[in-house]
Amino acid sequence: MKLVVGLGNPERSYVGTRHNVGFEVVDQLASRLGWMKPGDFDRVAKTKFDGLAFDGVIGNEKLVLLKPLTYMNLSGKAVAAAAGFFQLSPTDIMVVLDDLALPVGRLRLRVSGSSGGHNGLKDIERALNTNQYPRLRIGIDPAPPRVAGRDYVLGKFTPEQRELLEPALGRACGAIVTWIDKGIEAAMNQFNAEENGTADKRR
Repeated sequence: MKLVVGLGNPERSYVGTRHNVGFEVVDQLASRLGWMKPGDFDRVAKTKFDGLAFDGVIGNEKLVLLKPLTYMNLSGKAVAAAAGFFQLSPTDIMVVLDDLALPVGRLRLRVSGSSGGHNGLKDIERALNTNQYPRLRIGIDPAPPRVAGRDYVLGKFTPEQRELLEPALGRACGAIVTWIDKGIEAAMNQFNAEENGTADKRR
């Protein structure tokens, strides 16, 4: 069994903001798996684990998709609740989040690691008492000069950024499916390498 957690903030005012990329991936993954129509996740999912959760089967694996409703700084509460209920190992949890250090649309899969200053990851590490869980970072570009990081991540993507982001959301879904089917190393080998090639083409 696997748990995929997309990080973001609830409330309509945050829809489409850079900090809510994790939510967007969960939405797309649910529709790409044929579990629901695009945009239906918030309506169809059940309110549980301090979030919105929906489960199904992919191949021979049960998969739970989760969008915490605790706000970013308390994401660990929802993750720990779901992990405890299903008795999951941290290695069976994939966290999807935004990353200021990566160019917009760039993906980076990791087996584990530090929070890198991301408040959602900080709280998940606190709640699980470990940083040994997979994560999929999606680039949103660094904040421009004289723009506070907090203000930037809570702002919406420019049209140019959105153009680069949209195909990345599809690649992120593919990376998650590969992780479920073949494991994190296979997903890293395929998608981190592909992202390096994509970055080269953008130069």
